[in-house]
Amino acid sequence: MISRNILQASTLLYSAFMESLGSKPKPSFATALVISILVFASSTSGQRTGGPTPEQNTAQCFERLKSEPLELLAFLKKMPKGADLHSHLSGATYAESYILWAAEKGWCVDEKDFRLLFPPCDPEYSSAVKFALTEQRLRRKIIEAWSMQNWPLSTQSGHDHFYEVFARFGPVTFGQNGVMLAEVVHRAAENQVIYLELMLSPDVGFSSRIGQVTGWDGNFEGTLEKLKGNGIAQAALQAVKNLQDWEAQKDQLLKCGTPQADPGCLVSVRYIYQVPRATLLSNVYAQLVTGFILANDPTSRVVALNLVQAEDSLPALENFSLQMQMLHYLGTLYPKAHVTLHAGELTPELVPREALRFHIRESINTGRAERIGLGVDLMYEDEPFSLLEEMAGKNIMVEICLSSNYAVLGVRGKQHPLSLYLKYGVPVALATDDEGVLRTDMTHEYLKAVEEHGLGYIQLKMMARNSLEYAFLDGTSLWKDARKGVLTSECLTDVLDKKSISVSCRQFLAASEKARLQWRLENEFVGFEKYTPACQFMAVDK
Repeated sequence: MISRNILQASTLLYSAFMESLGSKPKPSFATALVISILVFASSTSGQRTGGPTPEQNTAQCFERLKSEPLELLAFLKKMPKGADLHSHLSGATYAESYILWAAEKGWCVDEKDFRLLFPPCDPEYSSAVKFALTEQRLRRKIIEAWSMQNWPLSTQSGHDHFYEVFARFGPVTFGQNGVMLAEVVHRAAENQVIYLELMLSPDVGFSSRIGQVTGWDGNFEGTLEKLKGNGIAQAALQAVKNLQDWEAQKDQLLKCGTPQADPGCLVSVRYIYQVPRATLLSNVYAQLVTGFILANDPTSRVVALNLVQAEDSLPALENFSLQMQMLHYLGTLYPKAHVTLHAGELTPELVPREALRFHIRESINTGRAERIGLGVDLMYEDEPFSLLEEMAGKNIMVEICLSSNYAVLGVRGKQHPLSLYLKYGVPVALATDDEGVLRTDMTHEYLKAVEEHGLGYIQLKMMARNSLEYAFLDGTSLWKDARKGVLTSECLTDVLDKKSISVSCRQFLAASEKARLQWRLENEFVGFEKYTPACQFMAVDK
């Protein structure tokens, strides 16, 4: 029988490990060591304490599965994952779908760079895309050109290949947003994701055209008034109508509301208005205005806005600080709008050192970013440790996109700042970025986190919780203290995985969409930990 002192020590170790995910920098603990000590203490004293919890058993099983890659993959595919908060709709769709739609339209593809061309096809330099439905060689070449499949074998860097992909298939996305939505939510459900925030431009160029007519004179207020006079509000109305139409098409395709409904129907979706940062300043400002109008309206289903395109492009570098000032000015006028920003998607090989020193910090302090997308160049920022403490103190969550960071920047493993974000208590969540282009999904992002960073089950579970805690959803959080796992007082006495809940908790959940999704996630974890197929064949005392 284990002594009370050892049991208390193991409990303290476990608490220290959990707190290492908290808001202050603390020494890291080896996940396997902590879990094994805790489970040993609990199981040895099982007659007095009731034995280890399902979470502890699952965590112990998970450590053993780390040496079994295929079983680990099966485990992670079934694991509840909460939300994907960083996903571009066009990049999330697989090249195979684009080939099918282009073939249906009778389009052609340039045989040199595989850009889409309008018909008729010229046999001297183009082929009909329809031939890719039967000819494997052409199909493979198009997929490689429209995604990151086999990109190390190409003559381009991952960075250049990635950013050129979108121009190659871009035209086929027009008019396909509803079908793309159906594909993406279906895949999300397959990967146990229950909420998506998808980046897109739902006004389909309306704001850009108004911006070009209006121009940019360097005056925030004056240009805003001109944009209003030129009908920028109509761009927001058109965006709302488009989203409604696309969602209706998605629901029809997935047979939502019928007995044959696809699991994707249960995935909740909200949208982030994306603004290309490398375009004319007149266009950028006009689109930012539309994004703020939409994100400030809780009925629009647009919850935030973001700047997209290569952060190292010349216009993006030259105009970075000015664009942050645009965000700051408009943020004061539309206070309900949320902002998440791509920042720090840079390396010393791409840009001069000066460009690495401030993008993350300025995105937060001037651009009003509540979340940071990618944040890879963290340690090249001025005073990076104070930045980490600031991000932890302000609860600035980082959207971690491991496949993207390797394919585009060549950064992975120990060169990636994920471990530092964790060590300093900065909240993080895994995301896919462009899962179709990158040939990935949320399950494989979790797998990379384990294989490349050694993360344990408890850390992954915290990331899944973070993905909903920091989602731009309406309503109060289910957690009084998410880092310590303390539920709100209205639901504190309720037992998860039970049909009957208290009146106070039921009323609380009814008033908060965020809390309802968090409650759903917690119940999914209860069911997962009670019966995890990959663990049923591994005895606890093996």
